[in-house]
Amino acid sequence: MTRPSLRAGALALALASLVPSAWAVPAADAGAAVADDAARLRALFDADWERQLAENPIMASFLGDRRYNDRLGDFSAQAREREQAATRASLAALLAIDPAGLSPDDQLNHAIYRRQLETEIAGHAFRSDLMLVDQRSGPHLMAVNLAPALRFENAKDYADWIARLRAYGPAMDQMIERLREGLASGWVPPKAVLSRVPAQIAAQRVATPEESSFYAPFRTMNPALSADEQARLRAEGRAAVAEVVLPALQRFETFFNGDYLPGAPDSVATGDLPDGRAYYDHLARRYTTTDLSADQIHQIGLKEVARIRGEMEKLKGEVGFKGTLAEFFTFLRTDPKFFHTDPQALLAEYRALSRRIDPELVKVFGTLPRTPYGVIPIPAETAPDTTTAYYQRPSGDGLRAGYYYVNLYKPESRPRWEMMALSLHEAVPGHHLQISLAQEMPDQPMFRRQGGFTAFIEGWGLYAERLGYDMGLYADPYDRMGQLAYDMWRAVRLVVDTGLHSKGWSRQQAIDYFAANAPKAELDIANEVDRYISTPGQALAYKIGQLKLSELRARAETVLGDQFDLRAFHDALLADGALPLSVLEQRMDTWIATQGGPASD
Repeated sequence: MTRPSLRAGALALALASLVPSAWAVPAADAGAAVADDAARLRALFDADWERQLAENPIMASFLGDRRYNDRLGDFSAQAREREQAATRASLAALLAIDPAGLSPDDQLNHAIYRRQLETEIAGHAFRSDLMLVDQRSGPHLMAVNLAPALRFENAKDYADWIARLRAYGPAMDQMIERLREGLASGWVPPKAVLSRVPAQIAAQRVATPEESSFYAPFRTMNPALSADEQARLRAEGRAAVAEVVLPALQRFETFFNGDYLPGAPDSVATGDLPDGRAYYDHLARRYTTTDLSADQIHQIGLKEVARIRGEMEKLKGEVGFKGTLAEFFTFLRTDPKFFHTDPQALLAEYRALSRRIDPELVKVFGTLPRTPYGVIPIPAETAPDTTTAYYQRPSGDGLRAGYYYVNLYKPESRPRWEMMALSLHEAVPGHHLQISLAQEMPDQPMFRRQGGFTAFIEGWGLYAERLGYDMGLYADPYDRMGQLAYDMWRAVRLVVDTGLHSKGWSRQQAIDYFAANAPKAELDIANEVDRYISTPGQALAYKIGQLKLSELRARAETVLGDQFDLRAFHDALLADGALPLSVLEQRMDTWIATQGGPASD
């Protein structure tokens, strides 16, 4: 998204000013040239970061930058063209800086940024930008997803929200226009996932402004504001919802139900989009940071599924279950002892688990983040159609904690045996620990502190689930079954995602394969498969990343023997933030070499 006042020409000129017209310098000035290269590199990083925040006000808000809280952004085709031109200009500016004379840290920054820009530019060939709505996101869910991430502390915060409400109508019209372009060009998500959206829109089409999720910030206002100020802001918010938001939602509902959904494809395969096979290959490379083909990833998945089934069979015997593995799965899905019936009891157990995990972190880490996290429910509006849990990173300014969101919808479908592995993944030592440490890295550009690579981030989350063994948290065999179930879940993803998008699998075929190999609840399985359909390739990152991290740990343990220190290994693994897997491997091999080998007698 682009800040309307930002122009591509001005941006290109600003970037060009970072690059001198001639790069040859006398030998006596070589030191100065190296210093200039470093300065130009950092200036490029800073200029690009500021541009991206201005282009993406909603992203800026999620990161805690409040400068753009009064706008939504520009969703037009012209904005996309400007953003793409700016990205190409950034790459040209970067390539004009010779990394040879940079410090090792800046050589790494140069290499990582080049990779990011080249990957983004490669993605310009595909029109996924036209697919602006699915079962988990879209303009109808803007308030549900965004408002909880904002801080409403003073009159300006509420005024900024009102400005966004006033901008919602024009933004909606731009998005409808882009969605029409998607219909015309064949870039539309599958009907199987879009069929969930009409009920979501209908839930937002309320009778009065006060019932709207867009009005929610005004229901309980900061008591520091005077009564008159609160009344004024509430009146302005109410008017904006009534005059702009609700009519825009009506237009969206008419378009979506009348044109967009009927025009959606029946096929669930990304490979059936225009140039879809090339697009899926691009996504697989982007999310895994490897050159693995879809066939190779599928085979890795099949091998992992077979391995984990063997572990499940052993655990089934340990708990004394006499039936088949399929019957054991049914037992895990249906026995009442594994489920809460009260959503608040489920939430209380999640919070108790987090308190149990926190003090054990020192067993496996030498460095812990300063930023706290909380455990809160997923909003009721999206809970039926989303995953079991997810994590929201802290704000960049340190004024909003990280949040582990848990799904309380139908608690009778959410088994307790999965809660330990899930909490280790989403909170600590998983996402919250890794992402907070990255945000706290000193002297790193913002794209390193706030960005990263999915294979590392999600690979770490899955790796963190196994750290429960090192931390003494898996004494209960059913908690261990939860860990195996979650490992299987990510192995199944490799098979199902590639099956759906490159091998012609149907949605039902994917659901059936998932259910045959993992004991997750049927509701979760359907939601997960629909997620893979609407976000192709992303699910590949978890298991591919975890396998690499586990390989690096095994290598370090073998090479270092008695000298291996798990806490030091993890500190080194996380020290540079989220990296491409090949870069991580190089750096960890260097770390291993500096630690010495096994002690000799």
